[in-house]
This record gives sequence, C-alpha cells and structure tokens, in this order.
Amino acid sequence: MRSPIRSVFGLVVLLAIWEGLSATGVLDRDVVPPPSEVATQFVVLLGSASFAVAAVSTLLSWLIAITLAALIAIPLGLVLGTVRSLRTFTGVAVEFLRPLPAVALVPLVTLLVGSGAATKITVAAFAALWPIMLNTRHAVGEIDPARRDVARAFGTSRRWMLAGVVLPSIAPFVLTGIRLSAAVALVVVVSTEYVVGGGIGIGQLVAVSGRGAGRMDIVLAGAAFTGLVGQLANVGIIAAQRKWLHWAPAGGSV
Repeated sequence: MRSPIRSVFGLVVLLAIWEGLSATGVLDRDVVPPPSEVATQFVVLLGSASFAVAAVSTLLSWLIAITLAALIAIPLGLVLGTVRSLRTFTGVAVEFLRPLPAVALVPLVTLLVGSGAATKITVAAFAALWPIMLNTRHAVGEIDPARRDVARAFGTSRRWMLAGVVLPSIAPFVLTGIRLSAAVALVVVVSTEYVVGGGIGIGQLVAVSGRGAGRMDIVLAGAAFTGLVGQLANVGIIAAQRKWLHWAPAGGSV
C-alpha cells in the first residue's frame, strides 16, 4: 500500500472513530459535531455567497502577505548569507524577533497601519518572513566554494555569478522556506481576523458563528476549509519544486 493511501486511510479511521464517539454520546454533538454534520455544512458553505466573499478576502490577504514576505526575505537572506560581519551584527536581533508571536503584535500594527486587511497582511507577512529569510541565509552559506572558484576562474561577472551559481544553488531552500511560511501566514491571517473582529474573512465568520450562534459545525467546516487550502498549497509547492528544481530533492529546510 502506497504511503499517500496509508495517510488517507489513517484520516478515514480517525473520522470513523470521531463519528462513532458522537453517535454513542461520548462526545456532545452540540459542542463537537460529528464529521457527517461538518461535511454537510462544508458543502453548504461552499455554495454560500457570504462564505465566498470571506474566503476570497482571506486567501487574497494570504497571497499578498506571502508575496511581501518573499520580496523582503529573499534579498535580506542573500545579504546576510554573503556578508558575514552583517550576519554576526544582526544575529541577536533576528533571534529575538523570530519567535515573537505575530498575533500579539496586532494592537500595535492596528495603530500603525489601521484596521482591516492592512493589519492581517502586515502581521502575516511578519510571521512568514523568518522561515524564508533563514532558509535563504543558510543556503547561501552552504554553497560549495568550488563552484564559486570555477565561475571566477572563467571570469564570471557578479551578475552572472548570482544568476548562474547562487540562485540555482539556493532555490530549493528558498522554495522550502516559502512552503513553510505559507502555512504560517495562513494561520496568522485567519487568527488575526478572529482576534481583531469586524471586517471580512474566514476567521471573522468562525468567530461570529462560534461566539454568537454557537454553530460549531460552521466553525469546524471553516477550519476544515482552511486546512484544505493549506494542504493544497503545500502539495502544489512540493510538486513545483520537484518539477522545476529537478537537480535537488524537495527539502532543504533548516
């Protein structure tokens, strides 16, 4: 039995146990609805115009946050990986900022950039910045010196050194950083929508359904949709890495 099939089989078993616990009354259906009810509500949500608007708002904010994080983190990682003195100088600051909980910065970000989409994009971009930057910085330091020496021996300019040696060498690491950051950014976007209140998004839909209406089936269906999006993004990035970066395995994270 192939590994993906085993993984799906494990999920099916887990859902069957969950359904059985709900059917026997071990789990309160009002608090933890069975998978059958969640699946039904999931289908209902997919056909809802209000959910479509919320989903588009969340996914668009997520994509913008990932793009911003990559545009900042990749050049920053290249510089820090190349200039050792700068890497040493910024080491403590990076290690201090990296573990900061992004959602805890929501009140400060709200004051700085205003509420709404700007807040969740900024906070998510901050959270997504670190895996990409650290992977890029690590990758630059791991480039085989012999490759650089050979390129210099042939009189390669700095521009072609970057395009022909550095970028192909670090690409698998960078894409892995983006893959890790995609999951982080999605969680932060939805969490920010939930915490801030108001506005549009899956997090706000979940908050209203859970706090006000007590509709745990909608809460779990919204969570399932978010998880599905994250899984599809993860699979898509791995597939792209295997197709276009065929000289390196899909890995390279630190």
